[in-house]
Amino acid sequence: MDTLASWLFLSLSVWGAWFTYNVFRPIVHHPRLSVISFVAGWLTGELALHHLVMQVIATWVFVSLGALDHWSGSLGLVITVLSWLGLAYSFGRAQSAATSMQSALSEITNEPVADIDWREVLLPFPLHRKNVERITNITYARLRGLNLKLDVYRGWDKPQNCPVLLQIHGGAWVVGSKNEQGVPLMRRMAKKGWVCVSVDYRLSPHATFPDHLIDLKRAIAWIREHIAEYGGDPSRIVATGGSAGGHLCALVGLTANRPEYQPGFENVDTSVIACVPFYGVYDFTNRYGHWPHDGLAKVLEKQVLKGSLEESRPEYDAASPMSQVHPDAPPFLLIHGTHDTLVPVEEARRFASLLRDVSKQPVAYAEIAGAQHAFEIFPSLRSDHVLSGVEIFLDWAAQRAAQAPCEETRESRAL
Repeated sequence: MDTLASWLFLSLSVWGAWFTYNVFRPIVHHPRLSVISFVAGWLTGELALHHLVMQVIATWVFVSLGALDHWSGSLGLVITVLSWLGLAYSFGRAQSAATSMQSALSEITNEPVADIDWREVLLPFPLHRKNVERITNITYARLRGLNLKLDVYRGWDKPQNCPVLLQIHGGAWVVGSKNEQGVPLMRRMAKKGWVCVSVDYRLSPHATFPDHLIDLKRAIAWIREHIAEYGGDPSRIVATGGSAGGHLCALVGLTANRPEYQPGFENVDTSVIACVPFYGVYDFTNRYGHWPHDGLAKVLEKQVLKGSLEESRPEYDAASPMSQVHPDAPPFLLIHGTHDTLVPVEEARRFASLLRDVSKQPVAYAEIAGAQHAFEIFPSLRSDHVLSGVEIFLDWAAQRAAQAPCEETRESRAL
């Protein structure tokens, strides 16, 4: 029994150590393995303290069973302790997200990033459900037999004339819904007095780009017309989203009032006052060679654009935020993790640089050390710091828009 416990302990120690190692050295050069590496690194890196506690408990159990009576168990203990050190370091490194956000926002505001709420960090689920009302499944459009729906998050006190946050989910343009992503941010902002709108849009392969973008502009049209009924200010809309949602968020900001993306509602103002893309895809053409494999190209060719880059170069360019930068872009806060295995951080750096070169508005770029893809989907030490910085940026954008001259017109915001 002791020998069995020792070998089992060694096996689990090696397995746990790989999860820790993957946090620091994720797989990026293989499309399928990078997804596995993402899932393992995402859950381990953001929940490092939880993993550490679980490993300590498991180690105590195995030691109680006599695992250290055999050399394999002793080796397992050495490996486990090294894993603990890595997890502790990973947890401590997440603290640097506050500095990254502060640095990114320094040209906009000197407001300090708030101290973390340890309850949020230690309990990986929203704590403030009772403070936020969620109104679900409001139909904002019906297209090709589909009812496109959205949810509204707001404070229970039903404040009026609040700025609006439009949340765009990710999922590689083929999966996902309004229910899973951006929830910590929306609950945070709704509690503070914002009205948040999380939207569904048509997904590929049913949809072919730019259907996704057109749907989001229809959602903005709905917000313009109806959000005041829920306490929102239709003149102050900020777009945010992660991954594919980050890509679409950037395009929403960069293609305001473009008639080709507003069929049948060309005269509706679809501009936003700011954009906050998280770990977005900004180039469908891989013009700078940042993508280490062809995983994105295959998804785009087979499901999203339904044509190869060689066959459909104009469509790929039009769908790339890098091709859409212009001087009248709204303010941007771009956020990306250094250890993102699904979207290379180099692409975010390049997009931020291109925007800064031409935009008249502030462009803030926060590169979050050690962060994987989708790191802010649930509360963690890192995500709490980042969302505190996002909150500062959102409030800055809303206050700035509220102080804008009343005579500002749709035409002055359009391209």
